[in-house]
Amino acid sequence: MNLLMLSGDSSVAQGRDSTFLQMLGRFAAYWDRIDVLCPPAKGAQPRAVYGNVYVHPSPSHKIAQPTFIAREGAALLSERPYALIASHDYGLFLNGAGAWRLKRATGVPVVSEIHHVEGYPRAVTRRERLYRRTAFMYIRWAKRWAAAFRVVNAGQMPDLLRRFRVPDEKILVLPSLYIDFDVFHPLPDQPRRYDVLFVGRLVANKGLFTLLSAIKLVSITHPNVRLGILGSGPLERALKERVASLGLGGNVTFIPHQSDAASVARLYTQAGLVVCASTAEGGPRVTVEAMACGVPVVSTPVGVMADLIEDGENGLLVNWSVGDLAAKIRLLLSDADLHTRLAEAGRAAVQEFDADRVVEGYARGYHDLIARLREGR
Repeated sequence: MNLLMLSGDSSVAQGRDSTFLQMLGRFAAYWDRIDVLCPPAKGAQPRAVYGNVYVHPSPSHKIAQPTFIAREGAALLSERPYALIASHDYGLFLNGAGAWRLKRATGVPVVSEIHHVEGYPRAVTRRERLYRRTAFMYIRWAKRWAAAFRVVNAGQMPDLLRRFRVPDEKILVLPSLYIDFDVFHPLPDQPRRYDVLFVGRLVANKGLFTLLSAIKLVSITHPNVRLGILGSGPLERALKERVASLGLGGNVTFIPHQSDAASVARLYTQAGLVVCASTAEGGPRVTVEAMACGVPVVSTPVGVMADLIEDGENGLLVNWSVGDLAAKIRLLLSDADLHTRLAEAGRAAVQEFDADRVVEGYARGYHDLIARLREGR
């Protein structure tokens, strides 16, 4: 069987190593051929990988993606049959618009993959509120023509789809998050460089200003608390200004870019705990990586965290308030027995994210859907 993927990830077309490239390396074994249509990007060009995966970047501006998908997809469909179109849908849902045009022209069934909705469950910027409204409108529209929706966690996204009366038989829960346990595992005898660690993009949905305010509260009882921030993004300057205004210059370190995954794994093991204060997430991957390294996690109930963490058993869940986050950080810094218990239980909880098992489940889920559609069910 052949699969046509409409992706938002142009890294493979750019010749870069990435999580998407690694996923395709496993995913390709379950298909005769995969064609990937992706947006334009610097240095992107058509490429073939793994012998049966062909990547086609758009030569046009991203806003023209629906037209590119309709044109290039039609050309590919004239050359060979495809059992399914998988559309990675997000933002302004340009891939979804292109998928609809292909579905209307060819009849090939479409799966709309919505990993998360920007601004859901909480929106903190005008852009996030706009994208959340766009997503709600898209779901109302796509439920009429999409064969199914693929989501990557069992809680937030299925609940949202049901809210818009998407039937359960159209909701496929097929996780995307997986971990390379050869890289992310406990490392003995690492020095404690940071009490609290954040890893991720420095953008609005990550809750970084909430985290800084929480660290300020923690510093009242733990004046030497050390927060490490690894990441880059548009909020870097504003965050450094906030650190200065809060008087946290001696407590907060902005960590230089790490060159590879092994360096990030080592950084996790040099931290007392990892925090995710996000308002919206699809993963988040970093918290699962930290748990695999035996590092306890404090997280808001976003993405897979709401499903994975049992509060007080294998991690700590917090609401979006500064006070709650500060209290949970203090608790882990002060209670060595709880720290050890959560670290061990957290590592055990993420073993389900074995890469081969997750990707096989993804492929089998689509094969089962194709068989069901062909049988008319």
